[in-house]
Amino acid sequence: MFDLPFTYSNSHSETQISRIYTVCSSTNSGPVIYTVDAENSVKECIVVRGTDVVDSGSLSEVLDRAISRGFVSTRSEFLDAVHYIPEEAIVVPSFTDSHVHSLEYGFHRLLPLDDADSIPAVVSLVKSFILSNPSVHADKAKWVYGWGYDKTRWLQETNFPSPNSTNTETWPTYHAFESDPVTAGRPIWLTSKDGHAIWTSKRVIELAEERWGFEDGKWPEDKELEGGRIMRGEDGRPNGIFLDNAQVLIHVPTPFEDNLARFEITVADALANGVTAMHDAGFLAETLEFYEKLVEEGRVLPIRMYAMHNFNASAPYWGNSTKKYDNEKSRLKMTSVKLICDGAMRSGGAYLYEPYTDEPSSTGFMRLPASLLNEIIPRFVKDGWQVNAHAIGDRANGVVLDAFEKAERELRDKQDLDLQHTRPRIEHAQIMTSQDLARIGRVGVIASIQPTHVTDDMWYGEARLGPERVKGLYAFRSMMDSGARITLGTDIPVEGINPLETFYAAITRTDKSGNSPHGPNGWFPEQKLTRVEALRGMTIDPAYASFSESTLGSLEPGKKADFVVLSKDIMRVRDPREVLDTKVLTTVLDGKVVFGKFGESAEGVERGRRSEE
Repeated sequence: MFDLPFTYSNSHSETQISRIYTVCSSTNSGPVIYTVDAENSVKECIVVRGTDVVDSGSLSEVLDRAISRGFVSTRSEFLDAVHYIPEEAIVVPSFTDSHVHSLEYGFHRLLPLDDADSIPAVVSLVKSFILSNPSVHADKAKWVYGWGYDKTRWLQETNFPSPNSTNTETWPTYHAFESDPVTAGRPIWLTSKDGHAIWTSKRVIELAEERWGFEDGKWPEDKELEGGRIMRGEDGRPNGIFLDNAQVLIHVPTPFEDNLARFEITVADALANGVTAMHDAGFLAETLEFYEKLVEEGRVLPIRMYAMHNFNASAPYWGNSTKKYDNEKSRLKMTSVKLICDGAMRSGGAYLYEPYTDEPSSTGFMRLPASLLNEIIPRFVKDGWQVNAHAIGDRANGVVLDAFEKAERELRDKQDLDLQHTRPRIEHAQIMTSQDLARIGRVGVIASIQPTHVTDDMWYGEARLGPERVKGLYAFRSMMDSGARITLGTDIPVEGINPLETFYAAITRTDKSGNSPHGPNGWFPEQKLTRVEALRGMTIDPAYASFSESTLGSLEPGKKADFVVLSKDIMRVRDPREVLDTKVLTTVLDGKVVFGKFGESAEGVERGRRSEE
């Protein structure tokens, strides 16, 4: 639990160093503080006063200015608060993850399923979790949550001939849980790696039937579930798999205490990885209530949170009545809406112009129809909301860009509003036609992209899409060449939380061993980002994408002192794989150390020099 000023935990509490202090490059290196300003300047030192950066430059320059501005009275007062980073280390602005699911990451960490390569392996992990948690084992009514099962890994199971098919025979069922006495009869909820398919036990289905009053096991037909699907047995009842919008039928609220535990896990991992800001991609009602409760109790969040309010097509329009949050003191900001327009490529819900190559009967589906997008996007923009649309399939991206263009014309002609000033985003923007890759920049839409999806999906992307269409999958360079702005994220818990893995994937398009389906030079290497583009995509670009570039995203005077000390110079190491070996030594938020510690002070360095003499 944390209070004002919060103490997050013993290992991740905010440590006040000094009212004013300076961080400098090692005395044995040149300037290595990457400010990420407009010129991508690299400085020797930055000066922090309170929560802000107040100066940067050489040590002699910032020392003279600190005295002339009255920040300190004497040279010794200033030098006593100078901290040199270790040799080979660098300083960069702390990272922002532009696309996360904050609470979901927390429960993924409690029961991760990523490494399970078969259905029995998943069940074994669930069983081990139950047996290793006495309170869960003793209470068969207690819900068990896990995240990360991936049926594309289940290639060796004879009953699963196509790892990407949406046919029912290629999916697991609740029977796998009922066959083991430890898991049988318990409410078990497992989320797929991409977050778009829920695998449940029979008990979850029974509880949903009781809540909804589905007599004789009669559930809604798929045609009644626009943008969703229920996998069914021969009797027509659910067999344990719920895709996309069908999940609402089995959802149950999570208690506040459980959400708090998940949040604390997420924050601890984020700060340890140099992440001090997150864009949460879709606040469900209960997620919003959780954060509202923290803020209303006067708490300061231990991380900056830019929230997207989830849109529910079945609820009344709320854009003109829902309260926005933009409270710097609490670190919570919510001025955007998230529209989930289609599903995911892995689970077969991404909406395509042509059928999936490995599933010719399916083109995926829209979760929100084009007619609804054309209606609500102008309304949200008029009411002051940034519109962030999840779109993965090429047809879904086309529909969304059509809707943005229509909104642009309508708002300009009728109300003299400029859509581009609202900085609309497409979350994922994964598969796009060549025409839409050119159009996204022209329309002025920000592409919120996840480079580690590239290195994960490249191994099966061509099997799903075919050799020509796959060229438009994760075509980052083509987007930027069209004039589109980008912002980078991880989509945790779909991928890992480490932003250095994002950086590595963006500049190499290879896996961690340096391999790809196209060889060691990367998968479609012409789509790589440069190191500068990748760093900006994790710092100043997400600040722009959240209307925070005046205070966050770079180490310039007047901006917040949010920065990280890295053990290696990721901008210069010759072998990109050294990026993956780089460690976060220190994370600073609002001028305070929230992870790790600083290196030797100037006084200590001077003592060392005297001893060498």
